[in-house]
Amino acid sequence: MVRDVLIVGAGPAGLAAAIYAGRSQLDTLVLDQMMPGGQLLITEEIENYPGFYEGITGFELSEKFRQHAEKFGAKIESGKPVESVDLDGEIFVVKAGGEEFRGKTLIWAAGSTPRKLNVPGEAEFVGRGVSYCAVCDGAFFKDRTVAVVGGGDSALEEALYLTKFAKKVYLIHRRDKFRAVKIIQDRVKRNEKIEPVLNKVVVSINGKDFVESVTLKDTVTGEESVLPVDGVFIFIGNEPNVAPVAHLVDTTEQGFIITDEEMKTKTPGLFAAGDVRHKPLRQVVTAASDGAVAAMSASKYIEEKEG
Repeated sequence: MVRDVLIVGAGPAGLAAAIYAGRSQLDTLVLDQMMPGGQLLITEEIENYPGFYEGITGFELSEKFRQHAEKFGAKIESGKPVESVDLDGEIFVVKAGGEEFRGKTLIWAAGSTPRKLNVPGEAEFVGRGVSYCAVCDGAFFKDRTVAVVGGGDSALEEALYLTKFAKKVYLIHRRDKFRAVKIIQDRVKRNEKIEPVLNKVVVSINGKDFVESVTLKDTVTGEESVLPVDGVFIFIGNEPNVAPVAHLVDTTEQGFIITDEEMKTKTPGLFAAGDVRHKPLRQVVTAASDGAVAAMSASKYIEEKEG
């Protein structure tokens, strides 16, 4: 079977694309290595998505996206990690989860994965004190002391979330001020459980069976110090998931896919949307916008090809 539209990724971009493609009467299949939702599933609360001014949990919003896509006929298959993407003539061939899927067009909305510190102890203590998801693991640190590494919106939001459980949260950032928007910084300043640790980088994560401390280096003086903590939550950005389509697209030095305003890549019929794409702002609303544009561009591409 050759689908009209194959979508890889069931986050906000992929599901929005599925809504628009399905509504355009296109035979649409969404593939994802996990369950629908993407990064929404590890986001406790979203308060800046239009229409939900009282806030909504990431899980609730992802469910609304999924139900909307399925209402318009899109089929979603979970547990399908993509192994490769190739072209058979003008047909896209996606191998995922041990199966082969074929499509006239492909929308790559595979998102990104958390960037690693790549310091000694990080890999060794994943699941034993090192985490990249406060919503997933925060409850394990009730009345403990933890460190959050990062200075952007996500890092500060996750630090605030962790104060529900931890007795102390150190917020470690390599610069002398945070990059997060002012409203989030103000909340951090008002929270007595959070202590900023500025001009410091983590050079190692230490412990025996579980995390016991982090070694910090001062970015100004070069001096090192040891900070006792029970857990380390890392939020220093994300790496785009582009490997299976890297041979079919152009990317920036950071690996993000380059598209035009219609989400077109250099390969005809291949579109990119969401966090995987090079753009100035990565939010749920911009991912959904990308997905909508990509789906309509895919529809137009099919119409032009089929006369």
